Amino acid sequence: MNIGNKVLKKLQQEISSKEWNRYIKALVYDETISRSNLAQFYVSNILVAKWIKTKYQDKISHLFEVENNIRPNIVISIAKDKKIPIVNQRNLVVENEQKSQTKSTILNPSFTFESFIIGGSNQFAYTTAKSVSEKPGALYNPLFLYGGVGLGKTHLIQAIGNHQIAMGKKVIYTTFEQFMNKFTSHLRSQTMDRFRDHFRECDVLLIDDIQFLSRKEQTQEEFFHTFNELHQAKKQIVITSDRQPSKIAGLVDRLRSRFEWGLMADIQPPGLETKIAIIQKKCEIDGISLNQDIINFIASNMGYNIREIEGVIIKLNAYAGLMNQKLTLEFAQNVIKDQIAEKQSNISIDDIVRFISKELNVKLSDIKSKKRTKDVVNARRISIYLTRNLTPNSMPQIAVYFGMKDHTAVSHAMKKINEIINNDENFKVLLEEFSSKVNASTTKSNSI
Repeated sequence: MNIGNKVLKKLQQEISSKEWNRYIKALVYDETISRSNLAQFYVSNILVAKWIKTKYQDKISHLFEVENNIRPNIVISIAKDKKIPIVNQRNLVVENEQKSQTKSTILNPSFTFESFIIGGSNQFAYTTAKSVSEKPGALYNPLFLYGGVGLGKTHLIQAIGNHQIAMGKKVIYTTFEQFMNKFTSHLRSQTMDRFRDHFRECDVLLIDDIQFLSRKEQTQEEFFHTFNELHQAKKQIVITSDRQPSKIAGLVDRLRSRFEWGLMADIQPPGLETKIAIIQKKCEIDGISLNQDIINFIASNMGYNIREIEGVIIKLNAYAGLMNQKLTLEFAQNVIKDQIAEKQSNISIDDIVRFISKELNVKLSDIKSKKRTKDVVNARRISIYLTRNLTPNSMPQIAVYFGMKDHTAVSHAMKKINEIINNDENFKVLLEEFSSKVNASTTKSNSI
């Protein structure tokens, strides 16, 4: 068996039989063209190729690396050979109950309202997106969703698209970068009529990452006219961005005002409970079994980027399968320690102490002092515990920061707080919540 087929066989063991039969089974490895740094695959359908590239390209590359210690570029081309297995294009979108020939750009079929985890941070965005999907063009037009990276904007916008496709509507989903590239290409080839027909003859237009239109004057002009045509025809427009319209630099006033015509809904970083629910749902969808300790550890230490969290889940499952190891907390901590360390390098002791000072209403100066009142000692111990777990600082470094005699004092504080954790489940949950919030607030401030 050649290496390409070995990789596919390993992948088959890690994904659901549904996805294997629908998509991956169609891949054909070309041993004659492939090299150590390039793996050539063929598939008969461009939509299948796009789907595999989007969801599994990195994973396939990683499995090659596991086999021969070289991570190749994965190339998936469209084969004209009739012998290549045919995969029904309709499996890539929500089934159209009316059996129509509706044209649409590719959407992730797993991005539905049913698979979206609702919490206080995204309740409003979810509710408005659901309303728009049920009455497109009638309620909020445009709907403008904004929030940080990996918080669920793409999930919601595609959920709208999947629902509308199921209703037999013509949906176009595109990132703004793709919109701009198409615009440039048609402009050069003098085929702008085709470009305009493509984007204006639809029922629902979904534009992801609109912030990239910043200072693109010619593209903004074209998008302005596309927006007007669709809006006047009462066609639904849904837009996502990492910031609200007023904060997109170089955005012309007439577009900014149009983005604010409908409704703007922001998505905030999820709280710990919502992150835990999201991880549980991702595990359920991908058929991955993680115990509650591992789930809590990921939720507390991996920030709030849901795409990163999903990547960690897949990585853990892959490593456990390849190494024939049981998925324990210790194993999980070891596998993702580098990713945790990278996040920890962005967190300082000052960040933690400021956070605890605010959360527990204890003066920052008192936490760093030698005061022994109950509230101060509790705040100091928690700060030391979080510093030890969320930063790369050693115990001697922590001792110096808190004015302690030496590292043994830090060790004693850690021992004491671990005793409390073992005897008080509520206190354990509180620390996990604090860990999650420190990670989230630090990641957010570094992304601004």
